[in-house]
Amino acid sequence: MTTPSDPTAPRRLSTSTRAALIVIPAVILLAVVAIAISILARPAVPERSADASAPSSALVASDSHVLDDGGPDAPTLVEFLDFECEACGAFYPYGEEIRKQYDGRLTYVIRYFPMPGHKNSMTAALAVEAAAQQGKFEQMYRQMFETQAEWGEKQTSEAPRFREYAQRLGLDLAAYDAAVADPKTRERVQKDFDAARLLGATGTPTFFLDGRKLELTSVTDLTDALDRALAAKPGA
Repeated sequence: MTTPSDPTAPRRLSTSTRAALIVIPAVILLAVVAIAISILARPAVPERSADASAPSSALVASDSHVLDDGGPDAPTLVEFLDFECEACGAFYPYGEEIRKQYDGRLTYVIRYFPMPGHKNSMTAALAVEAAAQQGKFEQMYRQMFETQAEWGEKQTSEAPRFREYAQRLGLDLAAYDAAVADPKTRERVQKDFDAARLLGATGTPTFFLDGRKLELTSVTDLTDALDRALAAKPGA
């Protein structure tokens, strides 16, 4: 049995953080996810069984955005998200806490899955990908979620606002504008979207851990899955 002083023991969320996650009514998160799913046409692909593993090549492409790289032996968590999705926005602060708690022991990959029912989801994804081309993916990723309440669910284009974000981040605006307008940038986002559909994702956020799609009813389901994955690794 490990003790709190054992440096090799898996680190879990702090008591206060885990307690906060537990008391958040799961039904609220599920309701938001249900709204997102209801506006998305179901993909014409067979549902993948809960026990089936997706090939790593389908889950993590050579140009996928890796927020954290835990090394070759670390569990790989892939999140397909929509920057305008309220459930994704609600999860974001907990995702940041998870990144801190599992720092160095988890590979965390972000992929785009903009829902057609959101007016600015593709616009936001294009802005983030344009920033990524200048090495500022994570900065723009954070900016989108930290300001989502200001622009989400708007029925007019928020492209000017996103360009202001690019300016704040010190991006070359001429290069940013060119990237946003370049069909190849949209193709890059669409590639992630198509991969999500083929993997059986129907809403956001959708998570895969080491190739397996997670069925979550609370954030603690995710941390429990991470702990199990870490415990199963050699030398755990």
